[in-house]
Amino acid sequence: MVSTQGLFARTSPVWGWFVMVVTALLTPFAYAPYRLYWLMPILMAAMLVVAVKYQPYRLRMVYVWALLAYFVQCYWINTALHDIAGLPLYISIPLTALLPAYLALYPTLTIWLCEKIRLPVVWRLLLVFPLAWTLTEFIRERALTGFGWGAIGYSQIAASPLAAYAPISGIALVTWATALVSAAVAALILCKPWWQKAVHIAVAVLVIAVGWGLGQQQWTHADGSTAKVALLQGNIEQSMKWDPEAFQHTIQTYYDMVAKTQADIVILPETAIPVMRQDLPDGLLEQFASTAKRNNAALAMGIPQYTPTGRQYLNSVINLSDFDPEQADKPLPSYSKDHLVPFGEFKPVFTDWLYGLMHMPLADFSEGGNGQAPLQLANQRIAFNICYEDSFGDDLVASAKDSTLLSNISNMAWYGSSHAMDLQLQQSQARALELGRYMVRSTNTGLTAVVDPQGHITALAPRDTEQVLMVEVQGYQGLTPYMHLGSTWPLAIVFSVLLLLLYAWARRLQYRH
Repeated sequence: MVSTQGLFARTSPVWGWFVMVVTALLTPFAYAPYRLYWLMPILMAAMLVVAVKYQPYRLRMVYVWALLAYFVQCYWINTALHDIAGLPLYISIPLTALLPAYLALYPTLTIWLCEKIRLPVVWRLLLVFPLAWTLTEFIRERALTGFGWGAIGYSQIAASPLAAYAPISGIALVTWATALVSAAVAALILCKPWWQKAVHIAVAVLVIAVGWGLGQQQWTHADGSTAKVALLQGNIEQSMKWDPEAFQHTIQTYYDMVAKTQADIVILPETAIPVMRQDLPDGLLEQFASTAKRNNAALAMGIPQYTPTGRQYLNSVINLSDFDPEQADKPLPSYSKDHLVPFGEFKPVFTDWLYGLMHMPLADFSEGGNGQAPLQLANQRIAFNICYEDSFGDDLVASAKDSTLLSNISNMAWYGSSHAMDLQLQQSQARALELGRYMVRSTNTGLTAVVDPQGHITALAPRDTEQVLMVEVQGYQGLTPYMHLGSTWPLAIVFSVLLLLLYAWARRLQYRH
């Protein structure tokens, strides 16, 4: 028997609304840069207790909780729209709120599904809720181009024992474990008998203990190769980045950094050179390539380039290791971004009017294509991803299987001093865990960093400064269980079947009564 008396026993819903608002506003502290991972299960447990206590208002309350939580977690969007792109606040703030208003539908759907499966409250909490929450987050990571930021699993990366579920079936399994611990804490608050409390404590302890055990496993292993990698952070302000008058300054900054750098591999950030590769002055790429070659360095450069037809353009990283000036017009080995950002990299339908108000060049890229091969730089096969792509683990699996090293190149200057770059680094940590390889990150303004295969940050450059982060990394080989599965789809299918079985069980119990 579950009791809803005690801490939340108020007849007026005002107390419930208060708890929902406060806990939602606290959710950013569970993620980077604060990383209070233990806070997320507590906040979600409080949300669940209120939803159980105030059932007539539960869907409205959960929607508002999620709306506020996603709004404060995604406020960096307003930084990009207002501070950088130049939209007035009366347009940028409503546009910022649109995404949280959409994302909040998924937690609300989760609670609705829990109500439709009419099992006793504790069973709904422990069995139905974690499955439903994980599945709805799985869907939102794919629907309408997908958006995985704010998934509760990321709050556990990488200090929490629950992070070790990532190599098994991706961030979705970490989300499930986090939701289950949250549900166990909620059930502990709601129930009265001591033996039930003991069961709920045991469930939470078991999930955490299994995570700790998984964390002792090594799913991949070093292949014996090492490379000194230089990650360049030019710190070019976004207001200058696409200004033609600042082009010479940008080129000189990165050329000087390349010339002074002694490393096996040198990596420049996303669109480090803010001009189409085919439109560069004659001899410029040759200067970069020959300078790197004199230093015995393989050079990878972030730069936009036209497609072979010349009608569209790509957000690319090019490999200048074997650049031949006599064949400068031929395509270079490259990786081109495939998972594009709405508004930032392609124009959704009926949004042309917005671009008349925004200072946003190159807002209509083309997709690079799935499963692009790693680039060979020195003795490493590097699977690149660009900016937002490290939010999508499934997209990186195919290329990572053939790689020894992962690399993300980004330009986070769009988001100023917000926490966007901290959150993205946390997602890179998740990808390193899932794929069992070092992740090296070269960014324009931050956070340039190195993450080891266990998801720990081993080197970090100060943000908003010009830096060359020099590190020695090991190449890795082998596959994690997640890579063997190939994606999160097998887990989603299993969870869907389990949810259907629970629904059938609930229906059968209803007929018996």
